[in-house]
Amino acid sequence: MSRRGLIAAAAGTALAASPAGAQAPSPSGPVPERGPKGADILGPKNPQRAAEEPNTVAPPATDHGTMPNLKWSFADSHMRLEVGGWARQTTIRELPISKAMAGVNMRLKANAVREMHWHKEAEWSYMIKGRARITAVDQDGRTFADDVGPGDLWYFPSGIPHSIQGLDGPDDGCEFLLVFDDGAFSEDSTFLITDWMAHTPREVLAKNFGLPENAFDGIPEKELYIFPGPKPGPLADDKLGGAGPVPKSFSHRMLAQEPIRTKSGTVRITDSSIFPASATIAAALVEVEPGGMRELHWHPNGDEWQYYLSGKGRMTVFGSESKARTFDYQAGDVGYVPFAMGHYIENTGNETLTFLEMFKSPRYADLSLTQWMALTPHALVQAHTKMDRAEIDGLPTIKRPVVPG
Repeated sequence: MSRRGLIAAAAGTALAASPAGAQAPSPSGPVPERGPKGADILGPKNPQRAAEEPNTVAPPATDHGTMPNLKWSFADSHMRLEVGGWARQTTIRELPISKAMAGVNMRLKANAVREMHWHKEAEWSYMIKGRARITAVDQDGRTFADDVGPGDLWYFPSGIPHSIQGLDGPDDGCEFLLVFDDGAFSEDSTFLITDWMAHTPREVLAKNFGLPENAFDGIPEKELYIFPGPKPGPLADDKLGGAGPVPKSFSHRMLAQEPIRTKSGTVRITDSSIFPASATIAAALVEVEPGGMRELHWHPNGDEWQYYLSGKGRMTVFGSESKARTFDYQAGDVGYVPFAMGHYIENTGNETLTFLEMFKSPRYADLSLTQWMALTPHALVQAHTKMDRAEIDGLPTIKRPVVPG
């Protein structure tokens, strides 16, 4: 075979092995062609960005109609830089479809403090890396303090004042994801202790605390937000008495849960049934091995807000009325699935795909397409799908949240 023939054969093999609609790797990125349809791009190109979006450049033939954008990368979010750390957010302003929830990615160096504050919204968090100390006080003067590490969660109900401080360690502090139960949330609208005191007359502060006015000469003129703080002592020293501990712990060890295991991955579900404080947000941590897939399913209890921790994947969302669109995701991306829309998430890389699913709900719930078909009269399923009856009879009646490739 000629050299040109070898190159053509290799390209054909690569295309056949690619996910539906994806193009073989090219130095100029994927091309908007699928069989006889489409054409190359003659004008300006962004090959690096196109390479991250192969199923947008050349969608699968099954994609159809107009669907809203269901993806945002934190890499495109504004980075707020402070002495001691940074923050960036993904809200309805960055991802307009994200009406139910918003997210903040935050980094604190060792000893740096996310200053004492509270929100109108409830705050749910997943620790990505490093360690932090979190504290809170509830409306009855009951206190909370804990040290959290990778895979740990915390949840502070709306209005509950709290703080976060990075701890010493090999990671020099911590990085975490915050999720809020309102897509219109803004990290800039947080109620901060320094901001409030800076905008309260000194004589009022003096009267409130029973101290002379000069006791407040050092109050900052503006919010601190993130700032270097004193090194925390032993955790026991920060567990102040008050009216006793909060009745429901504000933290939870998600990775300590025994996962649902399948041949191609795991799922850990954390909702109010095992983390009682988390009254408005339920979550799942999903791991999908190469070639595996989070099965075709949908959720009956709200929109799904996703955060991708590692690996690469693709998701097709079915929106009824013959509408479907496919998106590609990688670490640091946010995905979104509107209420009740069917979808899957497939590992398209060569490492474990790990992501979080979050819901504005006290309980986690999903419905499996396979289980639905297996538990519906099989003659009826056959009449709909024209599948072989033996294949339908063999469908599993229990959920397999992650299926092999």
